[in-house]
Amino acid sequence: MLRISKLTLARGAKRLLEDASATVFPGHRVGLVGPNGCGKSSLFGLIRGKNIQDAGDVSLPPAWVIAHVAQETPSSDRTALEYALDGDVELRDLEIALEEAYAAPSDDHEGGMALAELHHRFEHIGGYAARARAGALLAGLGFPQAEQERKVAEFSGGWRMRLNLAQALMCRSDLLLLDEPTNHLDLDAVMWLEDWLASYPGTLLLITHDRDFLDAVVKSIIHVDKQKLNEYTGNYSAFETARAMQFSLQASAYAKQQKQIAHLQSFVDRFKAKATKAKQAQSRVKTLERMEVIAAAHVDSPFEFSFREPEHQPRQLMHLKEAKLGYESRTILEKVDWRLFYGDKIGLLGPNGAGKSTLVKSIAGTLALKAGERLEADNGRAVKIGYFAQHQVEQLRVDESAIQHMKRLDPQTREQEFRNFLGGFDFRGANADAAVGPFSGGEKARLALAMIVWQKPNLLLLDEPTNHLDIEMREAVAEALQAFEGTLVVVAHDRHLLKATTDQLWLVAHGKLEEFDGDLDDYKVWSKTYQSQQNSGSAAKGAAKKIISIPVPVKVAEVAVTPAGNDKKARKVEEAVSRQRTSETKKPQLVKLGVLEAEMKKLSTEKADVEQWLGQESAYADENKAQLQRMLTRQIELATLVTDAEWKWLELSEKLEQ
Repeated sequence: MLRISKLTLARGAKRLLEDASATVFPGHRVGLVGPNGCGKSSLFGLIRGKNIQDAGDVSLPPAWVIAHVAQETPSSDRTALEYALDGDVELRDLEIALEEAYAAPSDDHEGGMALAELHHRFEHIGGYAARARAGALLAGLGFPQAEQERKVAEFSGGWRMRLNLAQALMCRSDLLLLDEPTNHLDLDAVMWLEDWLASYPGTLLLITHDRDFLDAVVKSIIHVDKQKLNEYTGNYSAFETARAMQFSLQASAYAKQQKQIAHLQSFVDRFKAKATKAKQAQSRVKTLERMEVIAAAHVDSPFEFSFREPEHQPRQLMHLKEAKLGYESRTILEKVDWRLFYGDKIGLLGPNGAGKSTLVKSIAGTLALKAGERLEADNGRAVKIGYFAQHQVEQLRVDESAIQHMKRLDPQTREQEFRNFLGGFDFRGANADAAVGPFSGGEKARLALAMIVWQKPNLLLLDEPTNHLDIEMREAVAEALQAFEGTLVVVAHDRHLLKATTDQLWLVAHGKLEEFDGDLDDYKVWSKTYQSQQNSGSAAKGAAKKIISIPVPVKVAEVAVTPAGNDKKARKVEEAVSRQRTSETKKPQLVKLGVLEAEMKKLSTEKADVEQWLGQESAYADENKAQLQRMLTRQIELATLVTDAEWKWLELSEKLEQ
């Protein structure tokens, strides 16, 4: 196991951890969470032996192989596939040993035995399937087969980080350390990685600000708070609920929470029946549904801001009419006919490279149409576009402060008003006057977003807005967007943001734009099918060109088919056989369903008993403090177990219906 005992860790003069302890058991998948700068990455460096602690100890089994994602990628002439294979160090060592063994004279008996032993070891570690495994990893991370043969030096920085991730996953590790692995991925790759990690057999420590990703992958949380490591059972949602319970026992936190709820409920009550405000009211209903459970968990967030009401509110802001989108060398999307109405909240889905960012650039006007028309309300005078993308962050003036950036936007506004506004984005005091150059990626993204919010846009275009933002800032962005009055078009791999802020999903794929009839779970199914088709197509092309030939064993079930034709008797026999097969197939599933129902009943009964105890006034007496803590912890565990059982029951029920 990984054991952290009474650890003190500093970075320069800043004390990150003090007398902190935690234990991670073999095979556990743990999320490491906390605000930016609290010491999460420094702790990873310490586990890898790159940092030195000031006091305490970090111990793990000496035989454990540790894998992590390198932050730099050499400009290599090796192909992407070979670079990924380099992640399996033992595989590469055995390949070299085999080459040397074949090159050496092999007449003696000992030489033959050594060669046989090398082959046995190579087979044992899956060496013969290694290239196929590396190819599958790369395909899942967005590299089609043709791209896998390109040189590493030919890829851009973001794609090189994907290659580093593939190399880390290729390593047959005992401990996998992943620090923000989703930052350079699109939604399809994030969903693939989520499934891959769910079946990872080793021990996982994961740092990420993507709460949906955490919920799907980890089973426990270590929260870095006040220089301590606090352990929680369950995923991020369970941790958030536990934090909410802790805070709700404090009167000041509870009062603030109730004030927020009352404010949102007031808006809903006033406007839910008013057609022009119906969508905004519905957004607040979404917030209310979650707020009573989790609001207190974020009561200490340093972020608090909202979008100002747009000056113009035309019914139709923009119309892309029979538009052809793309670049000089190639067309990405054709025959796009799309209208954006005031108040629309749209999420764009689609595989990497399909044209989501191209579409956003075309709407923003930063990319000219190849054909067709881009029509704005009142010839553009009634449309104020706020466009957030990575290049906006990169265009910040590194020698200027946050205050100077705001003054350039609006020279007439008083400086104190800017300071008050920037405080909501956690730019306070000297931080608001400091040059932007040394800022972290998250701080620069916050400033770029603040500049957009100030300009009161009525059409907001966001292309991966949450990269480098921590969970608290992502929550603040989501809440602000729920109350945003104008039109929103967002591309994001953060599913929590998409679910919380959009009510329409559009799909960009196969050179077309069309409305997606389904939710993000349906899109995950669509994405898997799409990737499978793409990989099959690539494999077929590769076989035709005789690049590589991989025999795939396929088990084919033998089915006796009776030609029915007009023979009613034969048809009845066939139907009876079919019913019998269906019945036999259902039997084990029905047994599982019964077991699940019994388990749900048992868990629900225990949960009700715990909640009944917590509902007693005596539960909060001083003499019951220890039992209260146990009961609160058990309540969270039971809530997670009940939810998991219900999902399994629903999945099994759906399979039976199908």
